[in-house]
Amino acid sequence: MELRDIEIFLTLAEELHFGRTAERLHVSAPRVSQAIAKQERRIGAPLFERTSRRVTLTPLGEQLRADLEAGYRRILDGVESATNAARGARETLTFGVMGPMWQGIAPVTALFRRRNPDVDLRMREVRLDEPFRLLREGEVDVALLWLPVEEKDLAVGPVTFAEPIVLAVGRTHPLATRSSVPVAELAEHTVLPSGLPVPDYWEDAVSPVPRSDADRGGATPTREEVLWRVMSGDGVAFACAQGIRYLERSDVAYVPIDEAPVLRWGLVRRTGPIPPLVAEFSQIAAELGPLTLALDLEPAGSTGRP
Repeated sequence: MELRDIEIFLTLAEELHFGRTAERLHVSAPRVSQAIAKQERRIGAPLFERTSRRVTLTPLGEQLRADLEAGYRRILDGVESATNAARGARETLTFGVMGPMWQGIAPVTALFRRRNPDVDLRMREVRLDEPFRLLREGEVDVALLWLPVEEKDLAVGPVTFAEPIVLAVGRTHPLATRSSVPVAELAEHTVLPSGLPVPDYWEDAVSPVPRSDADRGGATPTREEVLWRVMSGDGVAFACAQGIRYLERSDVAYVPIDEAPVLRWGLVRRTGPIPPLVAEFSQIAAELGPLTLALDLEPAGSTGRP
């Protein structure tokens, strides 16, 4: 099997869409179909189940994906290592973060730089609507992401910090003047989704209230639409320390929750052998230990900044 055909198979196994696979690899859709058909003829069994509405891996396809991924990544890493050595290039570690979250691991990056002055440490921003793409494509070596991460091709390292989850309510909402609110009391109010384009299990992680099956899937409002409804008094929502710090809203109040729920963040990498620099970066994060980010909320009833 040629390396390009392996790349096509692994990309389709991730995207489960022939058109997106072709676009991502800069080839034609027929080229993707031909490569998969060739592989299936050689193996003697289907690797994908195809219908007019969806594409899924067969059990044999799942097995082949697991067998090929680690070897394919090692080939790419080996070529990159040889290329860098030939050019006399410095070693590079690229880490991914969401928006301004690089500030949350500043102690880790600072200590890594001190211990590895000959390594170029680079940062790439991870998009919330595609949090795993840069890792899977090898654009970053390790990423700081919400936990849990339930992806077969990704492994979770040490927890780096936890941030409080609080309740977001409109300034005129009855709960706005409360010093705190128990989770059980929220059954009396309309609890809105986060409005963020994230996997269902991340939505569950940020919501201390279990969601019903009716709340899962389908069209969801955007974050701004959710905040507008909160400000209008049509419901309440949950917010995290970093979201408040960087995206505060003067017409929304934030109230602590009695049970003090938190959202955890940790380092995530591709499965397989751990590259030395990723291991060093993770070890430093483990040494420093998980931090709990403090959140200073205004006094109850205040109309100042949240």
